Amino acid sequence: MSMADDIFIGMCRDILENGTSTEGEKVRPHWEDGTPAYTIKKFGVVNRYDLSKEFPILTLRKTAIKLATDEMLWIWQQKSNNIHDLHSHIWDEWADENGSIGKAYGYQMGVKHQYKEGWMDQVDRVIYDLKNNPFSRRIMTNIYVHQDLHEMNLYPCAYSMTFNVTQKKGEDRLTLNAVLNQRSQDVLTAGNWNVAQYAVLVHMLAQVCGMKVGELVHVIADAHIYDRHIPIVKELIERPAFPAPVFRLNPEVKDFYQFTKEDVSMENYVTGEQIKNIPIAV
Repeated sequence: MSMADDIFIGMCRDILENGTSTEGEKVRPHWEDGTPAYTIKKFGVVNRYDLSKEFPILTLRKTAIKLATDEMLWIWQQKSNNIHDLHSHIWDEWADENGSIGKAYGYQMGVKHQYKEGWMDQVDRVIYDLKNNPFSRRIMTNIYVHQDLHEMNLYPCAYSMTFNVTQKKGEDRLTLNAVLNQRSQDVLTAGNWNVAQYAVLVHMLAQVCGMKVGELVHVIADAHIYDRHIPIVKELIERPAFPAPVFRLNPEVKDFYQFTKEDVSMENYVTGEQIKNIPIAV
């Protein structure tokens, strides 16, 4: 069983056994047939993944690592808010007739801000500080910008990354750690997707900054399982799990803006059967 499987199973069981139901509440999400989409939820879930030991990807079912990476690069590298720049259709529901999701996600990453070193966006600021001020306690991003919320077709779910660099005794290279903050997570559809794509991001930033990977800490304010997902999740967490695969990142890439989804791969990735036609609440 992989580390990610163990953490995912424990989180799901905790939600199912100890979570609170939103049934009867006035909820925003709904199913395609118009029925309110209720959840069982847990507040303040914190999961820790040691990336130096294992890449956090599920084996209970397959996580499409290249597509997850593509979406992450769409936000962090292309700084795009248009679905026509993506190679998947996961954002189609929230796009307008021109393909835009509004001033959300990649748009916020591309906004330039003035620092004493000059004008730069949040991604360039992170890379600059990791290379020039690695022990700073101010290396972070935030895309939950209140003044622009009214122009976002979906408020950001995974909204903030905080990076922290440590120097381990006896090691020449620094270690890059990160905290991913998420206000809300649909555990079945996005539970491992977000973890995997931000683990890739930490690997990429560590490589281009000459560091080693450390911990990824995932903080979820509202971790929930939708009512129509409950039987699917119960079946999923009872499946046999497999050993973690080996993550590979193209070592030739030294510039973050040169990475593509083809630079990531998983070796010996054995998984259970993929779950198809999962109902999505919108």
